[in-house]
Amino acid sequence: GQNFEQAVAIIEAAKAAGADAVKLQTYTPDTLTIDSHNDCFSIKGTLWEGRNLYDLYGEAYTPWAWQPKLKAVANELGLELFSTPFDPSAVDFLEAMDVAVHKVASFENVDLPLLRCIGATGKPVIMSTGMATLAEIDEAVNTLRTAGNRALILLKCTSAYPTPPSAMNLRTIPHLAAAFDVPTGLSDHTMGTTVPVAAVTLGACMIEKH
Repeated sequence: GQNFEQAVAIIEAAKAAGADAVKLQTYTPDTLTIDSHNDCFSIKGTLWEGRNLYDLYGEAYTPWAWQPKLKAVANELGLELFSTPFDPSAVDFLEAMDVAVHKVASFENVDLPLLRCIGATGKPVIMSTGMATLAEIDEAVNTLRTAGNRALILLKCTSAYPTPPSAMNLRTIPHLAAAFDVPTGLSDHTMGTTVPVAAVTLGACMIEKH
Protein backbone atom coordinates (compact mmCIF):
# COMPACT_ATOMS: atom_id res chain seq x y z
CA GLY A 1 0.00 0.00 0.00
CA GLN A 2 2.97 2.37 -0.52
CA ASN A 3 3.57 2.46 3.24
CA PHE A 4 7.19 1.83 4.28
CA GLU A 5 6.33 1.09 7.91
CA GLN A 6 3.85 -1.57 6.77
CA ALA A 7 6.57 -3.17 4.63
CA VAL A 8 8.86 -3.32 7.67
CA ALA A 9 6.04 -4.81 9.76
CA ILE A 10 5.53 -7.56 7.15
CA ILE A 11 9.23 -8.45 7.29
CA GLU A 12 9.08 -8.59 11.09
CA ALA A 13 5.99 -10.82 10.88
CA ALA A 14 7.78 -13.13 8.44
CA LYS A 15 10.64 -13.49 10.92
CA ALA A 16 8.21 -14.21 13.75
CA ALA A 17 6.49 -16.86 11.61
CA GLY A 18 9.75 -18.71 11.05
CA ALA A 19 10.54 -17.70 7.48
CA ASP A 20 14.13 -17.89 6.21
CA ALA A 21 13.82 -15.13 3.62
CA VAL A 22 11.61 -12.41 2.19
CA LYS A 23 11.22 -11.88 -1.55
CA LEU A 24 10.26 -8.60 -3.17
CA GLN A 25 9.49 -7.80 -6.80
CA THR A 26 11.56 -5.18 -8.61
CA TYR A 27 9.67 -3.38 -11.35
CA THR A 28 7.82 -0.17 -12.13
CA PRO A 29 4.69 0.16 -14.25
CA ASP A 30 6.86 1.46 -17.09
CA THR A 31 9.26 -1.50 -17.02
CA LEU A 32 6.37 -3.96 -17.27
CA THR A 33 3.72 -2.49 -19.56
CA ILE A 34 2.30 0.60 -21.24
CA ASP A 35 -0.45 2.88 -20.01
CA SER A 36 -3.24 1.57 -22.21
CA HIS A 37 -6.91 0.90 -21.53
CA ASN A 38 -7.19 -1.34 -24.57
CA ASP A 39 -8.93 -4.61 -23.74
CA CYS A 40 -5.62 -6.47 -24.10
CA PHE A 41 -4.28 -4.52 -21.10
CA SER A 42 -7.26 -5.21 -18.84
CA ILE A 43 -7.16 -7.99 -16.25
CA LYS A 44 -9.53 -10.92 -16.56
CA GLY A 45 -10.28 -13.91 -14.36
CA THR A 46 -8.61 -12.77 -11.12
CA LEU A 47 -9.38 -10.74 -8.02
CA TRP A 48 -8.48 -7.63 -10.05
CA GLU A 49 -11.06 -8.19 -12.78
CA GLY A 50 -11.39 -5.19 -15.07
CA ARG A 51 -8.41 -3.30 -13.68
CA ASN A 52 -5.92 -1.67 -16.04
CA LEU A 53 -2.50 -3.33 -15.75
CA TYR A 54 -0.55 -0.06 -15.62
CA ASP A 55 -2.68 1.34 -12.80
CA LEU A 56 -2.55 -1.90 -10.80
CA TYR A 57 1.24 -2.15 -11.09
CA GLY A 58 1.54 1.48 -10.01
CA GLU A 59 -0.51 0.67 -6.92
CA ALA A 60 1.29 -2.57 -6.12
CA TYR A 61 4.99 -2.02 -6.82
CA THR A 62 7.59 -1.67 -4.08
CA PRO A 63 9.47 1.60 -4.61
CA TRP A 64 13.06 0.87 -5.59
CA ALA A 65 14.41 3.38 -3.08
CA TRP A 66 12.91 1.28 -0.28
CA GLN A 67 14.51 -1.98 -1.32
CA PRO A 68 18.07 -1.51 0.03
CA LYS A 69 16.55 -0.23 3.28
CA LEU A 70 14.25 -3.25 3.55
CA LYS A 71 17.20 -5.55 2.88
CA ALA A 72 19.04 -3.93 5.80
CA VAL A 73 15.99 -4.48 8.03
CA ALA A 74 15.74 -8.12 6.98
CA ASN A 75 19.44 -8.79 7.39
CA GLU A 76 19.39 -7.28 10.87
CA LEU A 77 16.66 -9.80 11.74
CA GLY A 78 18.70 -12.68 10.30
CA LEU A 79 16.62 -13.01 7.11
CA GLU A 80 17.79 -13.04 3.53
CA LEU A 81 16.04 -10.54 1.28
CA PHE A 82 16.08 -10.92 -2.48
CA SER A 83 13.78 -10.11 -5.36
CA THR A 84 12.27 -10.92 -8.73
CA PRO A 85 13.65 -8.69 -11.49
CA PHE A 86 11.46 -8.13 -14.54
CA ASP A 87 13.96 -6.44 -16.84
CA PRO A 88 17.76 -6.00 -17.11
CA SER A 89 17.72 -2.67 -15.29
CA ALA A 90 16.20 -4.44 -12.28
CA VAL A 91 18.91 -7.13 -12.44
CA ASP A 92 21.57 -4.40 -12.36
CA PHE A 93 19.82 -2.69 -9.46
CA LEU A 94 19.64 -5.92 -7.44
CA GLU A 95 23.26 -6.76 -8.19
CA ALA A 96 24.20 -3.35 -6.76
CA MET A 97 22.21 -4.34 -3.65
CA ASP A 98 24.29 -7.54 -3.50
CA VAL A 99 21.34 -9.90 -3.21
CA ALA A 100 22.35 -13.53 -2.66
CA VAL A 101 19.96 -15.03 -5.22
CA HIS A 102 17.65 -14.04 -8.05
CA LYS A 103 14.04 -15.17 -8.52
CA VAL A 104 12.43 -15.75 -11.91
CA ALA A 105 8.67 -15.26 -12.02
CA SER A 106 6.47 -17.72 -13.89
CA PHE A 107 5.53 -15.06 -16.42
CA GLU A 108 9.21 -14.56 -17.30
CA ASN A 109 10.04 -18.20 -18.15
CA VAL A 110 9.88 -17.31 -21.84
CA ASP A 111 11.81 -14.00 -21.61
CA LEU A 112 15.09 -15.54 -22.77
CA PRO A 113 17.09 -12.25 -22.91
CA LEU A 114 16.15 -11.61 -19.26
CA LEU A 115 17.12 -15.18 -18.32
CA ARG A 116 20.50 -14.72 -20.00
CA CYS A 117 21.03 -11.53 -18.00
CA ILE A 118 20.11 -13.26 -14.73
CA GLY A 119 22.19 -16.34 -15.51
CA ALA A 120 25.23 -14.22 -16.30
CA THR A 121 25.33 -12.91 -12.73
CA GLY A 122 26.45 -16.34 -11.57
CA LYS A 123 24.06 -16.12 -8.62
CA PRO A 124 21.79 -19.00 -7.61
CA VAL A 125 18.36 -18.81 -9.25
CA ILE A 126 14.90 -19.82 -8.02
CA MET A 127 12.49 -20.17 -10.95
CA SER A 128 8.73 -20.60 -10.72
CA THR A 129 7.16 -22.63 -13.51
CA GLY A 130 3.48 -21.68 -13.52
CA MET A 131 1.91 -21.57 -17.00
CA ALA A 132 5.05 -22.95 -18.69
CA THR A 133 5.02 -26.13 -20.73
CA LEU A 134 7.68 -28.75 -20.12
CA ALA A 135 9.41 -27.64 -23.34
CA GLU A 136 9.40 -24.01 -22.20
CA ILE A 137 10.86 -24.98 -18.81
CA ASP A 138 13.56 -26.98 -20.60
CA GLU A 139 14.44 -24.00 -22.78
CA ALA A 140 14.51 -21.69 -19.75
CA VAL A 141 16.75 -24.06 -17.76
CA ASN A 142 19.14 -24.45 -20.68
CA THR A 143 19.23 -20.68 -21.23
CA LEU A 144 20.14 -20.03 -17.58
CA ARG A 145 22.80 -22.75 -17.53
CA THR A 146 24.37 -21.65 -20.81
CA ALA A 147 24.55 -18.07 -19.50
CA GLY A 148 26.48 -19.15 -16.41
CA ASN A 149 24.00 -20.30 -13.77
CA ARG A 150 25.14 -23.38 -11.83
CA ALA A 151 22.70 -23.44 -8.91
CA LEU A 152 19.01 -23.67 -9.75
CA ILE A 153 15.82 -24.65 -7.95
CA LEU A 154 12.49 -25.03 -9.75
CA LEU A 155 9.22 -24.22 -8.02
CA LYS A 156 5.95 -25.87 -8.99
CA CYS A 157 3.39 -23.08 -9.34
CA THR A 158 -0.21 -22.74 -10.44
CA SER A 159 -0.69 -19.14 -11.54
CA ALA A 160 -4.13 -18.37 -10.15
CA TYR A 161 -4.93 -15.83 -7.44
CA PRO A 162 -5.87 -17.53 -5.19
CA THR A 163 -5.45 -21.12 -6.40
CA PRO A 164 -7.96 -23.80 -5.32
CA PRO A 165 -6.12 -26.82 -3.84
CA SER A 166 -7.73 -29.07 -6.45
CA ALA A 167 -5.77 -27.24 -9.17
CA MET A 168 -2.30 -27.66 -7.62
CA ASN A 169 -1.11 -30.89 -9.30
CA LEU A 170 1.61 -31.43 -6.70
CA ARG A 171 2.90 -34.55 -8.42
CA THR A 172 4.69 -32.13 -10.72
CA ILE A 173 7.22 -31.59 -7.91
CA PRO A 174 9.01 -34.96 -8.12
CA HIS A 175 8.61 -34.93 -11.90
CA LEU A 176 10.47 -31.60 -12.20
CA ALA A 177 13.22 -32.92 -9.92
CA ALA A 178 13.69 -36.01 -12.05
CA ALA A 179 13.41 -34.22 -15.40
CA PHE A 180 15.96 -31.50 -14.68
CA ASP A 181 18.11 -32.98 -11.88
CA VAL A 182 17.50 -30.00 -9.59
CA PRO A 183 15.99 -29.42 -6.15
CA THR A 184 12.32 -28.54 -6.35
CA GLY A 185 9.83 -26.64 -4.25
CA LEU A 186 6.46 -24.93 -4.32
CA SER A 187 5.35 -21.40 -5.07
CA ASP A 188 2.05 -21.55 -3.22
CA HIS A 189 -0.90 -19.35 -4.14
CA THR A 190 -3.46 -21.31 -2.09
CA MET A 191 -5.01 -20.16 1.15
CA GLY A 192 -3.91 -21.90 4.33
CA THR A 193 -1.11 -24.39 4.99
CA THR A 194 -2.40 -27.79 3.84
CA VAL A 195 -0.99 -27.62 0.32
CA PRO A 196 2.59 -26.68 1.31
CA VAL A 197 2.63 -29.45 3.93
CA ALA A 198 1.55 -31.93 1.25
CA ALA A 199 4.20 -30.53 -1.10
CA VAL A 200 6.94 -31.26 1.44
CA THR A 201 5.84 -34.90 1.61
CA LEU A 202 6.41 -35.04 -2.18
CA GLY A 203 9.94 -33.69 -1.92
CA ALA A 204 9.57 -29.90 -1.87
CA CYS A 205 12.58 -28.40 -0.12
CA MET A 206 11.53 -24.76 -0.48
CA ILE A 207 8.15 -23.12 0.04
CA GLU A 208 7.38 -19.65 -1.29
CA LYS A 209 4.13 -18.53 0.33
CA HIS A 210 2.07 -15.78 -1.27
